[in-house]
Amino acid sequence: MLSFGIVDDDVVSIRMLQSIIEKSWLGEVVVTAENGSDGERAVLGANPDVLLIDLLMPDQDGIKTINHLKQQGYSGKCVMISQIENKEMIGKAYQAGIEYYIHKPINRVEVQAVLSKVNELWKVGRYLNEIKDSMAKLSNLYMDLGSSQRKQTVREIIQPILRDMGIIGEIGCRDMIEMMEHLIHHNKAESLPPLKELYEVAARTHRDPGREVKAVEQRIRRAIMSAFSNLANIGLADYSNPKFEHYAPLYFDFQDIRLKMKEIDERLKPGKGKANIKKFLQVLYLEVLDKLRSQPFK
Repeated sequence: MLSFGIVDDDVVSIRMLQSIIEKSWLGEVVVTAENGSDGERAVLGANPDVLLIDLLMPDQDGIKTINHLKQQGYSGKCVMISQIENKEMIGKAYQAGIEYYIHKPINRVEVQAVLSKVNELWKVGRYLNEIKDSMAKLSNLYMDLGSSQRKQTVREIIQPILRDMGIIGEIGCRDMIEMMEHLIHHNKAESLPPLKELYEVAARTHRDPGREVKAVEQRIRRAIMSAFSNLANIGLADYSNPKFEHYAPLYFDFQDIRLKMKEIDERLKPGKGKANIKKFLQVLYLEVLDKLRSQPFK
């Protein structure tokens, strides 16, 4: 269960948020504060998984507080709360590291929807950390064996992953491989740049890249939806299949996978389905990074 911290100079807002979080079983509120400086100390002490913080507070605003927390090592998810609609201020909040924005006056439905998405992000982070731990252990275990082997290329790492999900023949896979090669060689961070930039990378060899960007997006979406359906079919045939157990909850929302399995099993009319392209590519990128880093240096 997620732990939450709430920092807001409005006591009523704190109580409302705490009530929504705990009555909706979203998690547990472990710390609250009514100003930025007190909130900073309280959050560093309790280290909640998620921080909900007001943008405007009299002594120290939310942006400044988040910047201070990040500088001191706080790594939890941050959600800004405010009635301010100023795009410049909201932009600064996102630059400071917030994940989402909740508008005042507080609305139960919006809070539940936003925090559910934050919960999904937190789960992805946990899965990725588990992958990193597993890869580190495997790296140490097979270091001597691997020292005599040639290092794999990005393409050689990605192809088995896409093959496991049954989409290696999809045209969109070529685009994804080009994107991953570009990211490995040019991106120093573990987070993705905007999707449009990635589509442009895959489209840059075409005469009309503007039109091709849209085609790249469509090809990738089709490939990801094929992986989604393939994994649902694997899970329906064998719920304990290693490919299903690994890829389904990591690359997709597991609830969506379960709904797809039900749709296939009961021969229901196919729905539109969901494909979170950025999540899929983010997880793929981090898996490739982990595998590259786990290879022995030569």
